[in-house]
Amino acid sequence: MRDLKWLGSSLDDLSAFPADVKRAFGFALREVQKGETPPSAAPLTQFSVGVCELKESYDGDAYRSVYVVKLKSAVFVLHAFKKKSKSGKAMPREDIAVIEQRLKRARELDEQEQKK
Repeated sequence: MRDLKWLGSSLDDLSAFPADVKRAFGFALREVQKGETPPSAAPLTQFSVGVCELKESYDGDAYRSVYVVKLKSAVFVLHAFKKKSKSGKAMPREDIAVIEQRLKRARELDEQEQKK
């Protein structure tokens, strides 16, 4: 089973979600750690191969958790957020910026881990 590493506020953000959403994401991330692809996962190729998002709906709200699996040292959870997009399916710019920044950091951490 691969390690799971949380970047930035992703763990705190996910912890603030409703219990049913936390449970669903926790189960899905455990599957990812085992090398499986959960049914709620969708690739986010706009960022890179291996970056995926988990999607859950609860009480009329949309929740997302973004992770990257194509790094060698661990599965990195990049971001967890309640989607508030006013433009349908589009991801808000602020969330895109957070994901890009944390993906860069995940790559740096993975590279450092590989040098050990």
